[in-house]
Amino acid sequence: MDFASVKIKAKELFAQASFLTEIRDDADYKNALALMEELLEDYDEHRTLIGILAHAIEEWENTAPEFAEFNQRVAQLDDGVAVLRTLIDQYQLKAEDLKEEIGSKSLVSMILNGSRNMTREHIQALSLRFKLNPAIFFHTTGLRLVSTSRTT
Repeated sequence: MDFASVKIKAKELFAQASFLTEIRDDADYKNALALMEELLEDYDEHRTLIGILAHAIEEWENTAPEFAEFNQRVAQLDDGVAVLRTLIDQYQLKAEDLKEEIGSKSLVSMILNGSRNMTREHIQALSLRFKLNPAIFFHTTGLRLVSTSRTT
């Protein structure tokens, strides 16, 4: 392997797109997102570069002041509710679209606002519908699961 050539190409690449490994400001962030969008058009071809860029974007989003409030709100969310909100956003669903998995529109709303917890049956049904591992709905620091003996 010609390491000298690799070093030269890497130096040229990082001179042109330093944001690949470290995002320093909003302009870098916007460039990183734009490049990511292009790379995702052919994921298999660009998988390695996507991984490197995703790490830089994640670091920026976890530490940049403009994301601090959002990150704090997300950290306070129940993991299951956060997953449910993400699914609703990604699939552009309404509360009534989840009546088979959760129940009434009002029950979905209560779960989303934190006044009710998801039951084991809710999690199983959502996992089946969206082809997800049920573990994604649980807290990583300990399981919080509601008894299913309550009527919903």
